[in-house]
Amino acid sequence: MLLIKGGTAVDPEGKYRGEVDILISDGRIEDIAPAGKIPEPEGGDVLSGAGKLVFPGLVDIHVHLREPGYEWKETILTGCKSAVMGGYTAICSMPNTDPVNDNESVTRYILERASSVGLCRVLPIGAVTVGLKGEELAPLSELRKAGCVAFSDDGEPVWSSAMMRRALEWCSMEGAVICCHEEDKLLTRGGSMNESPLSIKMGLKGMPSVAEDVMVARDIELARYLKGKIHICHVSTARSVELIRRAKNDGIAVTCEVTPHHIFLDERRVCGYDTNAKMSPPLRTQEDLNAIVEGLKDGTIDAIASDHAPHEADSKLLEFSSASFGIIGLQTNLALGLRLVERGIITMERLAFLLSLGGASALGIEGGKLERGERADITLIDPDLEWSFDDTENLSKSSNSPFIGETFKGAAADVISGGRVVMKGRKFTEEIFSEKEDCL
Repeated sequence: MLLIKGGTAVDPEGKYRGEVDILISDGRIEDIAPAGKIPEPEGGDVLSGAGKLVFPGLVDIHVHLREPGYEWKETILTGCKSAVMGGYTAICSMPNTDPVNDNESVTRYILERASSVGLCRVLPIGAVTVGLKGEELAPLSELRKAGCVAFSDDGEPVWSSAMMRRALEWCSMEGAVICCHEEDKLLTRGGSMNESPLSIKMGLKGMPSVAEDVMVARDIELARYLKGKIHICHVSTARSVELIRRAKNDGIAVTCEVTPHHIFLDERRVCGYDTNAKMSPPLRTQEDLNAIVEGLKDGTIDAIASDHAPHEADSKLLEFSSASFGIIGLQTNLALGLRLVERGIITMERLAFLLSLGGASALGIEGGKLERGERADITLIDPDLEWSFDDTENLSKSSNSPFIGETFKGAAADVISGGRVVMKGRKFTEEIFSEKEDCL
C-alpha cells in the first residue's frame, strides 16, 4: 500500500479540491479524502505531497519513440525516461518506425520493450495504411487485437479520400480513432517553413496554412457523413481551430490536440535559420497562435501533446531547407503548460485536463482521472522549482529543441505509475537502466 499524504489535488473533473490524502492499493486508487482523514497504512509506504500539486498522471498521445529502426535518435528506454521526468505516466507511440508498425509483430515488440523498461505505459498507435504509403489498408483488426489504441499515418496524410472512408468505416465498427496528420503535400512539397512574406524574405519555400485547412475540412466532412470519429493532430492554423469548433457545435465526433511550440512560438523563431525551430506543421503567425489560445480557453482544443520527434545533431546541422523536421518536447511540455496558468490564460484544472484526461478521452484509453477505482497513475508537481533545460537535464538521445538552455518554473517531482513510485524527488527509484540497455 502507498499513501500520498497532503498534496493539493488538481482534478480535471473538479470532484476533489484542496489538500487530500490518496491511498493506493494493488495499482488502483482505493480512497481519496481530505488531508489527515486517511490513517497511514501499517507496513505501507508514505509519500509526502506537502507543497506539491497532485495531478492525474500525464498522458501524451503523440510521441515518436523511433524504436525499432532509428535507435540512434531515441529508444523506448530513453523516451520513457524523458517522459517520466516530464511527469508522464502514459505515452502513445507513433507508427513511423522501421519497420513501420503496420503488423502484429512490431506492435508486440514495442509492448514487450516497454514492459521490460518498466517506467510508464507505452500505448502503440498503428498505421492506417501499409508502410504509411496510402495505397493499401493496414490489417487494422490484427493491430487492434495486438494492442494498438488508435491508428495514424502521422508524418503522412491519408492521401486518398476513399482510403480514409474505408478506414473510418472500420474504426466506427470497432470503436477506434484515426489520428489525422492534416497536410496536402501537393501544396507543401519542398517547403520548410510557413508560407508568408517572411518566407519570401528568407528565400525559403513556404508551406501554406491552407494545406492543413483543406485536409481538416475533408476529414470533418467524412466524419459527418459516416458518423465516425476523428482526432486532428498538431493543429497549427486559425482556420483549422474554427473548422473544428464548428464541427463540434454541429455534433460531429472530432477531437484535436495542439503542441506547446505552436502555442508559444511563431514563424519569427526561424529567423537566423535555426533548424531547431523547423517542424511540421511549421510555426505559423501570431494570428494563428492567438486562435489556438482561444481554442484552449473555450474548450475547442482537447489536449496538449508534445509531438516529441528526436533527431540526431547531424540531421539538424544542415541548410534549413535540408534539415529534418521536428523537435523534442516530453520534458518541457508541463513547464510550458504551467506558463499558461501563470499568465492567467487557463486554470490549473484546465491544464490538468489538457495534459491528461483530454488526450485519454480523445483516444478512449484509461487514464487522466483522480477517482476511486481508477488506475493509480499520479504526478506530483513542484510548482516553484526552477530549472534549466540543458544537456545535463535532457534525458533524450537527441537535443533538437528551441527551448534548450531556457529556464523554467515548475516540474514533476514524483511520478506513480500503476501504483508504483517510479520517480521520487526527480530521481528514478529503481536502478534498472544499464549502458547496454541504453544502446539497444
